[in-house]
Amino acid sequence: MLIVGTGAIGGTLAARMTGAVRRVVALDANREHVERLRDPGLTLDRSGESHQVKLEAYTSVDEVDGEFDFALVAVKAPAIEAALQPLAARDMVETYVSLGNGVVHDRISAIVGPERLLVGTVELGATNLGPGHVRQTTINPFVIGELDGSIRDRTRALARVLEPVEEVRITDNIRGQLWSKLLVNSALSGLGVVGGCTYAEVAAHPEGRQAIFEVWSEGHEIGMAQGLSLETVLGIEPERLASTDEQERTAALEIVVQHAGATRASMLQDIERGARTEVDVINGGVVSTARKVGASAPMNASVVEVVQGFERGESSPSTDLFARVRHAGEGVTGRSQARVGG
Repeated sequence: MLIVGTGAIGGTLAARMTGAVRRVVALDANREHVERLRDPGLTLDRSGESHQVKLEAYTSVDEVDGEFDFALVAVKAPAIEAALQPLAARDMVETYVSLGNGVVHDRISAIVGPERLLVGTVELGATNLGPGHVRQTTINPFVIGELDGSIRDRTRALARVLEPVEEVRITDNIRGQLWSKLLVNSALSGLGVVGGCTYAEVAAHPEGRQAIFEVWSEGHEIGMAQGLSLETVLGIEPERLASTDEQERTAALEIVVQHAGATRASMLQDIERGARTEVDVINGGVVSTARKVGASAPMNASVVEVVQGFERGESSPSTDLFARVRHAGEGVTGRSQARVGG
């Protein structure tokens, strides 16, 4: 198993798979991080305990030998091409697994070939605490599948090697699952970085709570416009959080917070490190897909604008900005605030 990118999620995977899988190799561009992965090892905080795991880790594909059944791609969207093009040129991986946020699987497919790509979503939460140190903050399953909807031997094999980490579910509707996960990332992660909050803190804030309902509903409408059948995510059916019934959507949000309330958005962690975020493929992915189906997504577009302002150093996360995101959707007709056909 080759793990490409060992930040919060990739680092958690590497630490928990080591010893349970025949060989785990970590590939990461951060030299200081890699040196610490080797010695004294990656420190993983989980369930109130800390464990240190020494990893076989490298900064360059040229340092890696052997062949791999799977490469778990956990790098941020801006680094996909730089990380995968040298690896694909070496032809040392049988199957690549896209585990990233946002709309990125087509970019990975263009590099490695569609026949070598499996797709998964990661619902567990994790935080990067600096070189050689990650914390798993929530415990939730993986969902994996083939883009053509088939279930193959390699799909089952991937499930077996991921099971030492968390529960794994195989789906024949990974495209619907990807959009459900994008709703989580666009509404909860997007607003988490806007407000500088955990998911639970966004949900506890009056403006943040309403913004979750509205941004989620906007993205849900775009999913419906694509003809997708959305999959269960974080314990709920996605349409429940898009409901116009206050009691129904409030109950759904309570379940989501129980599953993932402690999560701090990876984009927020990026802003705090002064790094570029994935907002272009998360909230921006909703916006670009909306255009393709003749719709608009003004609140997701507002999140993109706000976060890009953070990236440029023009402003900082604040719960006061929830109102700005909501204001972007005012006057938009339709149950979910997404504007179809215009």
